[in-house]
Amino acid sequence: MTSRRLTEQEETSGTQDAFLEKYDPGAYPRPGVTVDIVLFTVLERTLRVLLIRRKKHPFLDHWALPGGFVRADESGEAAARRELAEETGARDIFLEQLYTFSEPGRDPRTWVISVAHYALVTVDRLDLRAGSDAAETQWFRVRDGKHGVECVPLTGGPAVKLAFDHAKIVDTAVNRIRGKLDYVPIGFQLLPELFTLTELQEVHEAILGTDLDKRNFRSKVQRDGLVKATREMRRGAHRPAQLFRYARPRQAG
Repeated sequence: MTSRRLTEQEETSGTQDAFLEKYDPGAYPRPGVTVDIVLFTVLERTLRVLLIRRKKHPFLDHWALPGGFVRADESGEAAARRELAEETGARDIFLEQLYTFSEPGRDPRTWVISVAHYALVTVDRLDLRAGSDAAETQWFRVRDGKHGVECVPLTGGPAVKLAFDHAKIVDTAVNRIRGKLDYVPIGFQLLPELFTLTELQEVHEAILGTDLDKRNFRSKVQRDGLVKATREMRRGAHRPAQLFRYARPRQAG
């Protein structure tokens, strides 16, 4: 049966039920919809992003962001959380929609729109395992390059070239969390429940990619009421450090 678009008269007259009975979805181009997740953590004072190595075409053996197609019975956020749970074991973590990437030709298979999300998590909450379309998963160090953010293997060497437009997605996500540090305390998502002010500063420095003045940083976070001092101390080789907690309920996303 040949697809047919409705006439203007059919679209503007009669009942909605009659309109829907005649409506042919096949008469209009429909894109595939995917989710791509930029999963961040901070380890050894560096910002890291999780990538998968694809084991299927297109972009066979290229590094890419975890993600997949949205199912007909789920929302974009539900799809992102499902993909995260399947590939990292992460549940109930901070997750936020980043941007919709819809440039024609971004996927060589067909017209595909990606609803990208970013997530922040401590590594102890993850159980990494490759999904059905991935040969392996690895953390990569995030650094600033000449043409935007780059993903560098932890073992050293040049930055990797990402599949699809995922380099653009990672760059957008890094700039988003850097901008949010000024008005949304997302850095707490990358810390345990109790932490020192030094650890909090190290998270901020890892995200921003620059050093911060210790006295000014501590003054600001305490003046803004973001942290609450506890009676607990962390003891080690150096002088005991007071432990703090986030002053507001943590956001699950």
